[in-house]
Amino acid sequence: MSFFKLLLAFSPWLAFLVIAHDSLFRLQLGLGVALALSVILGLTGIHRGVILWAGLIFFTFASIAVIGFQHRWTIQHMGVLASGMLATATWLSVLIRKPFTLDYARAHTDPSLWNDPVFLRTNRILTSAWGVIFTLNALLAVGKMQSYLLEPWQYEIITYVLLVSGAVLTSWYPKRVKSRAARPS
Repeated sequence: MSFFKLLLAFSPWLAFLVIAHDSLFRLQLGLGVALALSVILGLTGIHRGVILWAGLIFFTFASIAVIGFQHRWTIQHMGVLASGMLATATWLSVLIRKPFTLDYARAHTDPSLWNDPVFLRTNRILTSAWGVIFTLNALLAVGKMQSYLLEPWQYEIITYVLLVSGAVLTSWYPKRVKSRAARPS
C-alpha cells in the first residue's frame, strides 16, 4: 500500500487526532470532521472494510455522546476509546482471519495472488503490527490521562512516532517480501 493511500484510508482518524485537542469545541469539530470523512470515503469506496466500519461506528456514537449530550465520561476518555476501538477492530480482523490490510492490499495486487500464503501472511503480520501500535496508543492514552510517568506532550510524541512507524512498515514490508520472493533460491 502506498503511503498516500494509507494516509487517505486513515484520514478520518488522523483528522480526529489532529483536531480534537484542548477544548470541547475542538473535540466536537474533530468528531464532526472525522464522521463526515468516514462517510464520504466509504461512499466513494476509497475507505473500506473493518477500519471503515470501526470509524463509522465510533464516530457516530462518540458524536452523539459528545455533541448531542456532552457526556462527561466519554469526553474524558476519548483518547482511550478511539485507540481502543482501532485496537479492537484490528485484533478482531486478525482473529477472524480477515486482516484489515487485505482490503487495501487487494486493490493493487493481482487477484491470482489473493490466496497466496505469502500474501496472506504478509497481511497478517502488517495487521498485527497495527494491532500492537493501536494497543500501545490506547495504553499511552491511559498514561496521558493519569500523567504518571511523562508529560502530556511526550505521550503525544510517542503516539505520533508509533503511527508513523506503522505507516513506514506498511509501505516498506510488502516491497521487501516481494523482493525476497523474486530472488532466485
